[in-house]
Amino acid sequence: MATTVDGFIRLFNNKIEAPVQRHLKNVYSCLAISTLAAAAGGYVHIFTDILRGNFLTSLVALGLMVALDIIPYDGGKNNSLRLGLLTAFSFATGLGLGPLLDVAIVVNPAIIPTAFLTTCLIFVCFTLCALYSDQYKWIGLGGTLMSGLLLTLLLGFATIFTGSRFLFQIYIYLGLAVMCAFILYDTQVVVEKFRRGEEDFIWHSVLFFIDFVDVFRFLVVILMDKEQSSRRKKD
Repeated sequence: MATTVDGFIRLFNNKIEAPVQRHLKNVYSCLAISTLAAAAGGYVHIFTDILRGNFLTSLVALGLMVALDIIPYDGGKNNSLRLGLLTAFSFATGLGLGPLLDVAIVVNPAIIPTAFLTTCLIFVCFTLCALYSDQYKWIGLGGTLMSGLLLTLLLGFATIFTGSRFLFQIYIYLGLAVMCAFILYDTQVVVEKFRRGEEDFIWHSVLFFIDFVDVFRFLVVILMDKEQSSRRKKD
């Protein structure tokens, strides 16, 4: 086992140069902060009456993300401001997940930790796959992924208007597949952007955070669907 781990680390050091490793460390540190802030937002929605997640909080999250994008990276001088915006954006995103979490708790409270742990596992596996793959292997997926994302959105609207269970299942599984592929794509895009001189690790972490949240959201829906289907079969 020690030999395997040592070989894994040595391969990583040979594959990813030291400056890129330092950049990714900063990116994933920001992602950890974002995840904790989102978890706090979900907690506030579920267990307190201070704030409640709704459509308005989703708009606030969108506005904070736009503000973060507008304020340029200046070599670290305004990192405190931008980290504050990142944390606020993540907290508002967690609040926005609140209504979905409410439904999941009613169906089966175990769905939430299961979905979270599975999301973490998926994210780690797909990230490592992207880092150890050929440099431009997944970057070429950009156009295909945007088409898949558009198709997912259309299927979501079609499901709402038709109520078709068949379309709903295509929507949730296609959506999960597309978001998993975005982890591959965004990982290689972030590495390539850094190599070309873009050092904005805070904004790069936003890309990963969005991927993480969307994978989590689809997994929660899939697990709820499976739980409800299982109950219907028992009845």
